[in-house]
Amino acid sequence: MDPTTAAVLLEQSPDAVIFAGIDGLITVWNPAAQRVFGFAPAEAIGQRLDIIVPEQFRSAHWTGYDRALEAGKTKYEGQALTTRANNKAGETIYVDLGFSIVLGADGKATGAMATARDCTERFNRDREMRREMRELKESAKA
Repeated sequence: MDPTTAAVLLEQSPDAVIFAGIDGLITVWNPAAQRVFGFAPAEAIGQRLDIIVPEQFRSAHWTGYDRALEAGKTKYEGQALTTRANNKAGETIYVDLGFSIVLGADGKATGAMATARDCTERFNRDREMRREMRELKESAKA
């Protein structure tokens, strides 16, 4: 695939595409990432992933990030992980994330790529349904 085609695919991807190097600094932030998280590329590129990782998860995030880079793979390969994230407004959103460790020609990790899709509405709807089911079960027992 030629570089122009790759750039167009990245630009037009329906999902957020984010790449951060081994230092955790964002170097790729496509238009869908701006739609999902609210940060323009100029605001996100050069920043640490902490701009979207909630503070209470940062320690675990960086431990997992470093472990995956060292291993050259992630335990979530081929899976979508629903998790909390922050947007520019400081709100908590829920996103379905896919991860991949990007390897250089020498086989060593150069960073991590993530794809993200906002699933806040679905997550909240499912949470409400689970709450209603619990209440129904409790009232049926009474």
